[in-house]
Amino acid sequence: MKTGSEDWHRRFQLLPPGEHPAPILSTLATGTPELVWRNELGGQTWSLGTRYLKWSPDEAGLDLHREVERMRWLLGRYPVPEVLDSGHDGRGGWMLTAALAGTSAVTPRWRAEPETAVRAIAGGLRGLHELDVTRFPSGWESWATRRPPALGPAPVDEPPVIVHGDACAPNTLVRADGGFAGIVDVGDLVLGDRWADLAVASMSLEWNFGPGWEPLFFDAYGIEPDDDRIAYFRRLWHAES
Repeated sequence: MKTGSEDWHRRFQLLPPGEHPAPILSTLATGTPELVWRNELGGQTWSLGTRYLKWSPDEAGLDLHREVERMRWLLGRYPVPEVLDSGHDGRGGWMLTAALAGTSAVTPRWRAEPETAVRAIAGGLRGLHELDVTRFPSGWESWATRRPPALGPAPVDEPPVIVHGDACAPNTLVRADGGFAGIVDVGDLVLGDRWADLAVASMSLEWNFGPGWEPLFFDAYGIEPDDDRIAYFRRLWHAES
């Protein structure tokens, strides 16, 4: 990788001033990498052509090993990227995945076609929730399974399904034809109540596409909104995630 190239610096400047790319990037990149995502904790996701690098700095407190093991369990059962490698580069954890044939539901194209994106998000979650739970690994936990007393009485859980745990719109990938392509950011995958996903996913629609998309989301999923469950799991998400 030629770190002195003009193209590299133009990509580089997508990071906040003074922030540097993941150290492992210089080892893995064979061309000019493209920064496609940076989260509020400083995590970076880079496109390396047919591969993606996800990196999280130690100070963010995120354990990417959780996501690696969950993604490997899902592979072959549900559309997720294949994990090619993972490790720690001295400043943070990283994982390298193969690219899926899709782009985030919040890219400019899908922001301009929100109906298509919302249907893909709903259909993808419905498919996840329909997976067989009988062989789901024991011992995995996430915010979605906690019931802190401070939030008041929790609704009685419905029969458990496989819950994404971070079903915000950016974590759904959409094919070029508008169909569902897969999901990413599965570090909180857990066996739990489907409303943990439905509450968060529907809440994120306004952030990404503007108001008014919740009715279409629930219709596309095939369920009537449950206001009490939605309210509880949104409070839980804000308190625990």
